[in-house]
Amino acid sequence: MNTTQVGRVARRSRTVTERDIVLFTEISGDRNPIHYDEALAARSRLGGVVVQGGVTSGLLNALVAEQLPGPGSVFLEVAWRFLAPVRPGDELTAQATVTAVRADKPVTTLATQVVNQSGTTVLDGTAVVWRDPVVAAVSGRPDALTPEERA
Repeated sequence: MNTTQVGRVARRSRTVTERDIVLFTEISGDRNPIHYDEALAARSRLGGVVVQGGVTSGLLNALVAEQLPGPGSVFLEVAWRFLAPVRPGDELTAQATVTAVRADKPVTTLATQVVNQSGTTVLDGTAVVWRDPVVAAVSGRPDALTPEERA
């Protein structure tokens, strides 16, 4: 049974670095010059080096797995729109808001958003998340956010 409540919100912030680009490239193999070649990227429509979308959306992975719904959570479906470029040095804040909860199974629908330090939305969309009840119970946090996680 899912005890997460509609309207619940969690946030998580992180400053993106050039090292994040390198680490994501190691994982994904994404060597697109828009992420590395400053001169070429500056001439592009994006106007400079941008961070891979996976780095941006990765902040939502951490938020869902660690905070809301919490440990044991995995994405079943995501629909994300990348609305603005993210650059090294940007401080991102990811937010998830519970919009629907299944009463018969541990499935939660979230409105998701990532904004930068200027308040510009860089990612917007939705996610459907399943949370393993065994992992949730063992984590000792079946459905609790700390005050820090609500900030």
